[in-house]
Amino acid sequence: MRRNIVHEGSGQLTYEIREIVAVAHKLQDLGVEITWENIGDPIQKGERVPQWIKDIMVELVSEDRTYGYVATQGVPDTRRFLADEVNKRGGCRVTMDDIVFFNGLGDAVAKIFGFLRREARVIGPSPAYSTHSSAEAAHSGYEHLTYELDPAKNWMPDLDDLENKIKYNDSIAGILLINPDNPTGAVYPRRLLEQIVDIARRHKVFVLCDEIYTHIVYNGAETVHLSEVIGDVAGMALRGISKELPWPGARCGWIEVFNQDKYPSFKQYIQSLINAKMLEVCSTSLPQYAIPLIIGDSRYIEHLTRRKKMFEDRAKEAFEILSKVDGTIVVKPQGAFYMTVLFADGVLNSSQTLPIENPQVQDFVESNLPGLPADKRFVYYLLASTGICVVPLTGFCCEKQGFRVTLLESDDEKRRWTWHTIAENIQRYLASAGK
Repeated sequence: MRRNIVHEGSGQLTYEIREIVAVAHKLQDLGVEITWENIGDPIQKGERVPQWIKDIMVELVSEDRTYGYVATQGVPDTRRFLADEVNKRGGCRVTMDDIVFFNGLGDAVAKIFGFLRREARVIGPSPAYSTHSSAEAAHSGYEHLTYELDPAKNWMPDLDDLENKIKYNDSIAGILLINPDNPTGAVYPRRLLEQIVDIARRHKVFVLCDEIYTHIVYNGAETVHLSEVIGDVAGMALRGISKELPWPGARCGWIEVFNQDKYPSFKQYIQSLINAKMLEVCSTSLPQYAIPLIIGDSRYIEHLTRRKKMFEDRAKEAFEILSKVDGTIVVKPQGAFYMTVLFADGVLNSSQTLPIENPQVQDFVESNLPGLPADKRFVYYLLASTGICVVPLTGFCCEKQGFRVTLLESDDEKRRWTWHTIAENIQRYLASAGK
């Protein structure tokens, strides 16, 4: 073409969570039975949506209004309901005008980063969730800026690293948090959140907190919403129903905006997000009508409590099995439904393998090994040898080596088989060097 039409940040759009699927599908075509441990879809892994929630949906889909457009920012009654929910917590007060709906948080993230001034950067955690890190990097055209999460301190942020990077890089305009965290399962206590907000206050940057897992906290952990600690600092919380109901296919998420009037540029920026939604007319109608009916139902708290206990039990089960493997470091999750298995320094090398029975599968995998990070090499061998599809930690904008698994499998026997098979094959892989 006479003009280069490729955006400068196009090369930053990577999503290892789904990219590994292409490899898995190729192996599936060659006869490998795949156990999908790569993506956080509770429905795919067998979780049943409670009947009372389905009954609400059945009634809603019989109403003509649920098939039409709604207001650009979202259904007014739903936004009032969510604003009231925020205000019940105490802390920063909001109105319905501070609630903006999107077609899932993927849509929200794309717009939040896509409509930032290109020179304005948002620093995020490492390991990073790929949707955030890729969108931020793509908008700037550079690699995503990160601060370290420390596995030796239960994956808590290194606040000195965070503040020094903000202090000496004036392009940083915002701090990204994921609480509870994906991929580590860490949960940030109130005091730590207050310290991060204080850093933002002193350096005059905004705070962006992904709270999609905020009601999935267990193992004795406690946290608070960003609204409860943000004070007078500008910020946004990202919320949704995909993980909580669970209803990932609804593609329904929203942002809670705090202190819009703190800075004129922040208010103008938020308006640009709303203007971008105007171009789309509105977000999906049906789940917005459902939110007050479901979250406001007296049975919802019991629903959340039951799920917390379910994931707590699974986290303990996975930790008990995988933490005993020599050469790995495992921190027990306290929230969300993921766990990260970290390889100890120096235990991986380029001569390690796992047995692969099918010669075609072996040829395919080994032809794709050159140039791969060491943890991704293990992930390929695990996939080819056992069919278990996990995500390499280096795919999360991270130099540490390991992998992420989910706590979602509903079949108890299959879930335990998965943990034990992973554990056995880590041992086999690490012991294979030089053989």
